[in-house]
Amino acid sequence: MAVTLTRGLWVGQGACSTPAQSAMQAQRIKGRHHMQDEVLATIEASAPRRWLALAVLTILGGLLIYVAVVTPPELIWQVFLIVLGALTLWLAQRMFQATAGRVEMTATELRGSDGTVIARIADIEGLDRGVFAFKPSNGFLLRTSVPGERTWQPGLWWRMGRRIGIGGVTPGSQTKFMAEMLSAMMAERDGTLPR
Repeated sequence: MAVTLTRGLWVGQGACSTPAQSAMQAQRIKGRHHMQDEVLATIEASAPRRWLALAVLTILGGLLIYVAVVTPPELIWQVFLIVLGALTLWLAQRMFQATAGRVEMTATELRGSDGTVIARIADIEGLDRGVFAFKPSNGFLLRTSVPGERTWQPGLWWRMGRRIGIGGVTPGSQTKFMAEMLSAMMAERDGTLPR
């Protein structure tokens, strides 16, 4: 059977002899692509946790700078308090930006709502939700086969080499659901899904 490219579709000769059949095949291909890109689960910051974390960081940063200016200790301590206060305010601003987004899971990848690929499902080797795991609050830890660049979205997710932490100021119900879906997808992929 000869294969030709017709209007962006690879079709076998005689397989799509009419425009209607070509359109149906195009819809099937588009549908398969859409299924891979369909969002299966999301994790968003919980509004009360987000605002509480932002308030605590902002107040802490402001207090550190206030103490350094109003009751100045020795110069080295004053500089230390001002720098620490500024870093805390910067962290609050970064958390505000990061928690405005969300983590999305599709059939092929975990990604941020801005399109940043956190991890491909095929690269995930392990998932840990245990009490003693080095993971974010209300979250889980992933181990991947491929190391990625270090990234930190405070309150939502982080990546250090082959380890990825998902969670922070997120609801436990959303992270638990995503972790269970990931576990099922990994078991199906590895052929260890109980029948």
